[in-house]
Amino acid sequence: MKDLSLNLLDIAENSVKAGATLTRLHILEEGDILTFRVTDDGCGMTEEILKGVTDPFYTTRTTRKVGLGLPLLRLAAEQTGGSMEVQSRHRDTHPDSHGTVVTAVFHTDHIDCPPVGDLVATVTTLIQGHPDTDFHFLHTVNGKDVELDTRQLREILGEVSLAEFEVLQWISGYLSDQYTAE
Repeated sequence: MKDLSLNLLDIAENSVKAGATLTRLHILEEGDILTFRVTDDGCGMTEEILKGVTDPFYTTRTTRKVGLGLPLLRLAAEQTGGSMEVQSRHRDTHPDSHGTVVTAVFHTDHIDCPPVGDLVATVTTLIQGHPDTDFHFLHTVNGKDVELDTRQLREILGEVSLAEFEVLQWISGYLSDQYTAE
């Protein structure tokens, strides 16, 4: 994938497909280290699935025989001297604490480190495509936080859908303003 925001989108989409009601998208940039973490409360993965999840020729999809999202993310992280880890607890064995955590670490000073990409568009796209799912986005860069929590928006908006055009415009502007604020 061209940039990390596309990996974030891919993993968050998998979280939604796994039945997550809340997906946390956290990116921390400290010095020359970028840590990218997606945490969800979806159904989780069995031990068998977890063992094969980074194999590009293993997928649970029936529409194609390869799953490249996590293998490509792992490759991108490792090419910078970083790493990727997937932890998951399946609903059958952990009925009260199931879900998945994907963590990738990148060395941003490495020539092979992909750009972060358009995080504002990624978060807005996720909310537009899944207005009934909650997302908590937090990007900490240079000690400054850019944050959006759809649970707070729901409290304010009441019955108004997060997929409404005006709401999506506001979300995009709100995030953009945080990035440009001094």
